[in-house]
Amino acid sequence: MTETMISDVTLRVDMSKLNKYADNAKEAVETIKSRAGKKGQFLNWINFLPENQLKNIDNLYDMAQKAKADKYTDLAVLGIGGSRHTTESLIRMIGKEANIHFYSSVDGESFRRFINSLDLSKTQFLVVSKSGGTIETTVAYENARKVMQDYLEKEDVSDRFIAMTDISSEKSNLRKLVDKGDIKLSGYVHDDVGGRFSIFDDATIFTLAFAGVAKDDVIAMLNASLNAQQEYLNPDLKSNIALQQAAFNVQSRLDGNQKHFIEYFGDAFMGTTLWEKQLKNESLKARISTDTNVGPGYLHYNAEADLDSNNKDSFFTFVYVTPQEKVTKAVLTGVISAYSNMHPVSVIELKDLSLTTLAKFIEFKHFETLYTGNILRQIDGDIPSDDVALPEVLQPNVEIYKKEVRKAMAE
Repeated sequence: MTETMISDVTLRVDMSKLNKYADNAKEAVETIKSRAGKKGQFLNWINFLPENQLKNIDNLYDMAQKAKADKYTDLAVLGIGGSRHTTESLIRMIGKEANIHFYSSVDGESFRRFINSLDLSKTQFLVVSKSGGTIETTVAYENARKVMQDYLEKEDVSDRFIAMTDISSEKSNLRKLVDKGDIKLSGYVHDDVGGRFSIFDDATIFTLAFAGVAKDDVIAMLNASLNAQQEYLNPDLKSNIALQQAAFNVQSRLDGNQKHFIEYFGDAFMGTTLWEKQLKNESLKARISTDTNVGPGYLHYNAEADLDSNNKDSFFTFVYVTPQEKVTKAVLTGVISAYSNMHPVSVIELKDLSLTTLAKFIEFKHFETLYTGNILRQIDGDIPSDDVALPEVLQPNVEIYKKEVRKAMAE
């Protein structure tokens, strides 16, 4: 395998079949560069978002201090999809999940269990929805509000909720509640970012601040994000690991492997698996089916099928932090060797789980996803016009089930 490192993220991949994608790689980079920053392209997570958050960092930390009010220690995040998985991924990777709780369900039993797990005397609620009308989040907010009204024995519980939503009340029902005074504190879900790419938006930065992460560390993370973005916008396939991973994905797909399994090792990645699954499947649609697991536990329910000689349609990427213990090294070495003998395999090694390393890794995943879809479409001759957003940042098929839900609700 060829080893390439960008700062604290190392990729190992067999480049023998991948150099032929050099021109595709250049075209993919130029496509992204030419669209970034333009309205309606949903690429504002490139440059704009981290730059904006560096300017806005004091406001978000001040908001977190007001929300904590020297007595609230826990935060319950109500959101679904990108409104949850982005924040949860980062919070869990840095080990700050003990006092941060996430909820996305709609059924009564799940809500009862969630509420019963909280100390309501110490908990604030963060409601995250761009449209402010997402049914799962709306129901969760309404139920939580009623619980707090009963618990506090008063109607006005506006000081126990924080909203992250669109800036405009014309676009967001949640913003209307803020304007009415039903929710006191609020930040933004920024335009033209897209939920699965919004990991550095207000909801996550606010949650990091609430969880006690030092402001200087978050500033370093945002600067690392900006620096990594520039490295991943380098059109040279030989030095850009996001392009290399994308080329590996494309070649694996063209070789007949449609199922991509991302195998994380370590419980720190429990939230990351959900985020990556959403990121990849919403972006790549049915071109590549992505699934994620956390090892070593998954080996005891997946390895039998993964290493079966009849498994001819899978490829694998292993992700882990540089191991320190002998047993960890042995497990990783043995597992990767066994899988590499039967399937296409790439390996991503992180130096550590610091915020700066994770910023580089997150941007790696963002760009890998865009480039994979772009190169596959180049090969298929599927090139959208400049005034249409790229398929990798849209999710039109999600509206299919939402439409049916709305229909059922109206009956």
